[in-house]
This record gives sequence, structure tokens and C-alpha cells, in this order.
Amino acid sequence: MALRVVGVDPGLTRCGLAVVDVEPNRRATLVDVTVVGTTPDRPLDERLLAIAEAIDAWLDRFTPDVMAVERVFSQLNVSTVMGTAQASGIVIVSAARRGIPVALHTPTEVKAAVTGSGQADKAAVGKMVAKILRLDEPPRPADAADAAALAIAHGWRGAAPGSQASGTVSAGSSGLTPAQRAWAAAEAAARRPTAPRR
Repeated sequence: MALRVVGVDPGLTRCGLAVVDVEPNRRATLVDVTVVGTTPDRPLDERLLAIAEAIDAWLDRFTPDVMAVERVFSQLNVSTVMGTAQASGIVIVSAARRGIPVALHTPTEVKAAVTGSGQADKAAVGKMVAKILRLDEPPRPADAADAAALAIAHGWRGAAPGSQASGTVSAGSSGLTPAQRAWAAAEAAARRPTAPRR
């Protein structure tokens, strides 16, 4: 039976949403994909409400088994990070209200899972998403392709050889593909504690 995953690439201006069905043999099929968002000139409360209403409608329509959301990382542009974090919170709460489990994945983990390289650019991710989902071209804009990549990466997590009960894959597991090894290494790096700043 296929696992239905909603991938979310959060953002206030553009929030990518994708629904992907992933079979136990790792065959992934795109069910639907879209981008919702708001313009920066609108008040923050209206922007968050628009995202909330869109994700509520999406979850009610597709009733996924799980949601995969991109983990927010700090960047130089603090205002962008804040908007992304706020959108993420809205999306996560929407899933929680419906009892849908939420998994957070770093961009590096997703890139490694889909392309085999945690340093892949958006064009490479889009190209592989199209190949995996048997599409003529990648979903557009890039936020849509990123959402699909998140769904694929999470859906493959349980089907990967060497998967452990926690859902993580050991980098030393035998039988892993190069992409799975890169993904496992990215996951391990993300879990490593960082030294406190002085």
C-alpha cells in the first residue's frame, strides 16, 4: 500500500505544496502540486491566515499519512528566516490538528536523498524530481519541485535498505545506493551537536 506524503517548502511569499504517493518498492507518483503565497505588502496576520487556509484545504482534500516540512535554518537575511519559520509553524499546527505526523528534513538531507549530493543546486533537484516522478519537466516554480523532493525523500526513508526503527539510515549500512549513503551522512551531520559560540 502506498504511503501518501505531503511535502511542504514553507514560505510566506511562496509556499510549495506537493502530494506524492510512495509505494513500498520506492516507486513515487505525483498526485498534485501547487504553490500558494502572499504578497509582501499585505499585513502579516493576513499572510499567515492565507497560508493556514491553503494548507487546511490541501490536507482535507488529500488526507495524507504524513507531512514532510523543510527544516528552517538561520541565514543572513533574518526577515526571510522569520517569515519561513512563521509559515512552518502554521503548517505544522494544521497537521497536528488532524493527527498527521510531521517530519522535518534539512535541505541537505533532501538533496542527498533525491540526487545523491547534499550540495546539488535547484536545477539538479528539479531534474531528478521530474525523473523520479516520470514527468516531462520539473514542477514549477522551484518551490513546487522542492516540496515534491521533500515528499519523495521522506517517502523513501522507510523503504531504504538498512532502515532502522527510528527511521534513520546508518551511513555504514551495506546495500545502500550512493544517494542513500549521501543522505545518511547528511542526516548524521545534522544530528551532530555544534560547539557553543564564545
